[in-house]
Amino acid sequence: MLKRNVDTQIKPPRLPHQSAMGVGKSKLDRCPLSWHKKDSVDADQDCQESHFKNSEDASLRGFVEQSRGAEPPTGEQDGPEAKGEGHEEQAEEEFLKFVILHAEDDTDEALRVQDLLQNDFGIRPGMVFAEMPCGRLHLQNLDDAVNGSAWTILLLTENFLRDTWCNFQFYTSLMNSVNRQHKYNSVIPMRPLNGPLPRERTPLALQTINALEEESQGFSTQVERIFRESVYERQQSIWRETRSVSQKQFIA
Repeated sequence: MLKRNVDTQIKPPRLPHQSAMGVGKSKLDRCPLSWHKKDSVDADQDCQESHFKNSEDASLRGFVEQSRGAEPPTGEQDGPEAKGEGHEEQAEEEFLKFVILHAEDDTDEALRVQDLLQNDFGIRPGMVFAEMPCGRLHLQNLDDAVNGSAWTILLLTENFLRDTWCNFQFYTSLMNSVNRQHKYNSVIPMRPLNGPLPRERTPLALQTINALEEESQGFSTQVERIFRESVYERQQSIWRETRSVSQKQFIA
C-alpha cells in the first residue's frame, strides 16, 4: 500500500495532448526547431546583407562625391577626365566665323543656311543663335555671339520684323560694328530662299548695307567676296588679345 501511494504521488497525471513516449507537439508550433533555426539564419543573412549594403552604399557615396567634383588624389589630375574638361573649355572658347541671328520661328531656315555656308562654301565653324547655351541671359548670349564671331548674319524674313527681340539684335549688332573698328562691315543682312523680307519693308538702318540675296545669280560671288580668310584671321587675333588682357585683369 505504501509503494502504490508513493507511485501515485510521484507520477503526474497525463495531459490530453501528451503521448506515451513524451510531450506531444503543439498544433501552433509544428516545427519549432526548424522555425527558430530559420529565424537565426534569416537574421544572419539580414545582418550580412545589411553589412554588404552599408559597404556598397559607402562605396557608392564615395563615387558620387568624387564625380561631383571631389579633388582627385595627387598624381591623378592629368587623367583622361581632366583632359576632357580642357577640351570642352577649348571648344567653348573657339572663335566662330559667323553666327546667324534669326526669329524664333525661323530656326529651321537658319539651320539650313548654316549648313549651306559650312558644307557648300567651306565657311566653318558657324552657329545659329538657337544653339547658344540655355539657362543664360539673352543679352550675355547675344554679346558672346556677336563678339565671338567674325561675321553676324541677320536672317531677313517676314518673321524678322514681327519679332521685337530681332529688332533689338540687329540694332545692337550695328552699333557694335560702329563702335569697334575691327567689326566694321561685319554685319551681313541676308534674304534667304524661303520667305525673304521684301526690300521695301527692310528697316532703313539695314537698307544702307548690301544684303546677301540667296536667290540671285551672283550669290556665290558675294559669299566669296565677303567671307575672306584674311578678315577672319585678323578678327580672331584681336579677339584672342582682348580675352588674354581680360583674363590677366581678372586674375590680378
